[in-house]
Amino acid sequence: MSYDGFVGESRVVIVGGGFGGLEAARKLARQGIRLTVVDRHNYHLFQPLLYQVASAALSPGDIATPIRSLLRRWPHASVRLGDVTGIDIANRRVQLADGAALPYDALILAAGVRHSYFGHADWEPFAPGLKSLDDALEMRRRILLAFEFAEVNPAAQDELLTFVVIGGGPTGVELAGAIAEISRHAIARDFRAIDPTRARVLLLEAGPRVLPAFSEALSARAKRSLEKLGVTVRTDCAVTRVFAEGVEVGSEQIRSRTVLWAAGVEAAALARSLGTPLDRAGRVFVEPDLTLAGHPEVFVIGDLAAFTQDGKPLPGLAPVALQQGKAAAENVLRGLRHEPLLPFRYKDRGIMATIGRAAGVAQRGRLRLSGFLGWVAWLFIHLLFLVGFRNRLLVLFEWAWDWWTYKRGVRLITGSSSAQQASDAVSQRREPR
Repeated sequence: MSYDGFVGESRVVIVGGGFGGLEAARKLARQGIRLTVVDRHNYHLFQPLLYQVASAALSPGDIATPIRSLLRRWPHASVRLGDVTGIDIANRRVQLADGAALPYDALILAAGVRHSYFGHADWEPFAPGLKSLDDALEMRRRILLAFEFAEVNPAAQDELLTFVVIGGGPTGVELAGAIAEISRHAIARDFRAIDPTRARVLLLEAGPRVLPAFSEALSARAKRSLEKLGVTVRTDCAVTRVFAEGVEVGSEQIRSRTVLWAAGVEAAALARSLGTPLDRAGRVFVEPDLTLAGHPEVFVIGDLAAFTQDGKPLPGLAPVALQQGKAAAENVLRGLRHEPLLPFRYKDRGIMATIGRAAGVAQRGRLRLSGFLGWVAWLFIHLLFLVGFRNRLLVLFEWAWDWWTYKRGVRLITGSSSAQQASDAVSQRREPR
């Protein structure tokens, strides 16, 4: 494989400023490569902590850092704010929504995924997913408004104080635990007409157990930790319908005004413009060296790539994206030097999840941690991978504050129409059905 031009003049475009894209950009920038990072947002987002923004534990700025500031030390690394609509493989151009086209000699696609409703797109307005800061703020808004609405609408308290989380993976488990902690600790004494500790939190999982990627023993411990917090965990419970007043599970109807989605993801629509085979989740099948078949100048990494190792697909985790970003950048450099590309091999860094206050599970190889030790491991790893010293310091302070006070300091309901919505909710409930 070879690219036009020499190292200093070669044009590399990286689509996506997440874990994989940023790791690749940094490695290439250090080598003097001229590159452009394109993202629809101007910030790098630490997605594993999104649920803490959604549950009012952290502010958006605690887990997001402007991409320009992360690359400012390298003048040949530029950032383009824009929405990529397609890739012109034949002419080596990245097409943007504003009509612009970015030429490239090498391309790294790290566009990530979005939440999938398994063919039921009409469910999305009633059950938001959690993949962006906007999603997290919308979730936070709905969670906190549910308590506010219940305070002024006694007749509808039961369904307003019923929270349903769909999906028993790490995101669903962490969300359910966080909501239970909000109701039982953070706001337990803040209201007068309602008792927030009576809130019901239901976690619905279609499979036989929560956290299916973990060992059965850790999965069982996670379930017990959730139940200790007051979360009702229901497995083998596939949701068949989501609507404005709740969800249906077969013939059973669960009334709830706050339904949150954590059940599935699908690759960014950008993958469909490549004209290459995709898996069921819309991810791109890649070669062992992370390139697109027949196009050694195009690399696909992170959640967008369907990469199989030892007969199993790699999970959509930050360590996978980081390692693939580094490997893709190294192969870009090897291509520029006219050297053979190297196959990618993932080194398992383990998986982990937190279940509320001082409880977590962690698994790496034969190592199994749960309870307080699992939670400490989760804290340490997430602080280690969080981008920027300032963010690490702020997050550490917020966690320490939450630990000692049981308070969540970011309980802000954003949106100018919040008061009007509360009034409308009361009026609607007073109307006969």
